[in-house]
Amino acid sequence: MEPERPKYGAIMVHLKKPYWVFLILLFTVVAVLTFQISTKDILPFQFFGVTGSRKTSVTSGSDPVPDPGSCAGLLGEFPERKHVMSIKEFGGVGDGKTSNTVAFWKAIVHMQRFSNKGGGQLNVPKGKWLTGSFNLTSNFTLFLEDGAVILGSQDPKEWPVVEPLPSYGRGRERPGGRHISLIHGDGLTNVVITGQNGTIDGQGGMWWDLWQNRRLTHTRGHLVELMNSHNILISNLTFRNSPFWTIHPIYCSNVVIKGMTILAPLNAPNTDGIDPDSSTNVCIEDCYIESGDDLVAVKSGWDQYGIRVARPSSNIIVRRISGTTPTCSGVGIGSEMSGGISNVIIEDMNIWNSAAGVRIKTDKGRGGYIANITIKNITMERVKIPIMFSRGSNDHPDYGWDPKALPKIKGIFISNIMSLNSTKAPILAGIEGGSFEGLCFKNVTLLGLAPTAAWHCEFVSGCTNAVFPLPCPQLQNNGSSACCI
Repeated sequence: MEPERPKYGAIMVHLKKPYWVFLILLFTVVAVLTFQISTKDILPFQFFGVTGSRKTSVTSGSDPVPDPGSCAGLLGEFPERKHVMSIKEFGGVGDGKTSNTVAFWKAIVHMQRFSNKGGGQLNVPKGKWLTGSFNLTSNFTLFLEDGAVILGSQDPKEWPVVEPLPSYGRGRERPGGRHISLIHGDGLTNVVITGQNGTIDGQGGMWWDLWQNRRLTHTRGHLVELMNSHNILISNLTFRNSPFWTIHPIYCSNVVIKGMTILAPLNAPNTDGIDPDSSTNVCIEDCYIESGDDLVAVKSGWDQYGIRVARPSSNIIVRRISGTTPTCSGVGIGSEMSGGISNVIIEDMNIWNSAAGVRIKTDKGRGGYIANITIKNITMERVKIPIMFSRGSNDHPDYGWDPKALPKIKGIFISNIMSLNSTKAPILAGIEGGSFEGLCFKNVTLLGLAPTAAWHCEFVSGCTNAVFPLPCPQLQNNGSSACCI
């Protein structure tokens, strides 16, 4: 059973203050509730106007005018898939025990012949379909019907080891290669992974145990990874128990991830929800995520390898995401950011019971830049550190990293933040000799902190407007708020 999802409006503030203080706090809470969205309205997200439709669109099909608050228009409408088949036609058996690795491979090979003939769609019907890793093809839809569950194999040999990513230089956890993702694609165009709220379950427990017991030989595989691909839609499914990061588009463009439910045990290591990496024109919206790591993390390569490849992440929208992660952040930028990250909008998020709300992660050796980041309309409850810039993880791929390669951070605009029952004031840790400037904080209210709680800032500069509690001197800027214009 899926866990009950907390409602956005479930915020209780217990007050033992004079009456005028109560009125001020009541007004604040009412203001917060005006832009909160019930999770019932977005989960599950009905992406198709017609059940099992061959035609796929990022619009609902009922409104001729795209909603400016949605990803409609980024991908447009894919043409109708001319060739639709079931995994059963390739020998698939949905009993949860029989391996379907060969069936999926046969199906994809068969669908490849239709890539230039209207495209193909592989339907996965109700049942439990055990499989090892398989690759997708272009002009293709993987469609999970109601009650369909794809299960990741428990045999590590069915997750083959492949070459490391060029911008990482090695596996993220272990030197050398890495296990391929359960569902993989490289160099593809016009790919859809969707359905009637079916499930892809990586059964990651085996991999988490290997990591925790220090018995990993190669880096764990993702649940879904698409590389060097264009026009990608992932929607209206539940992804569970990824061995490692759940959805990882890398070196991609025009990616929409919408209406997803992503779940992992809250202590499952490194089970990030969605990690766009060295990708452009990405939209992530209307998702519910519970994980043992960041809900969403924007990345662009690791130290000298990311600097050399120089593939930035840019033009990214993250909005209407809700969820919890007790060990990490609601949304993270970095720490692998050596190829550069710019032009990111993060808005309308709700985060609770988490270690951090908004976090920008850098370090010596990263190089790269983070620029023109807008983070707005975020509500948090019981988040330990609502806003955090961190450094010093001493996390490098090998001894070839350059300690003189310092990141440049400029133009971070954070506004309309409400945090209730936080433990610590913001921590903004820049890097000595680096550039952390043009930081703007506007309409930021952090309630529930101890009276002695204070912002902690090092090697940063910027300005604030309407921030409580009082920010650190580096951001007070002699009363000027020019950088917030």
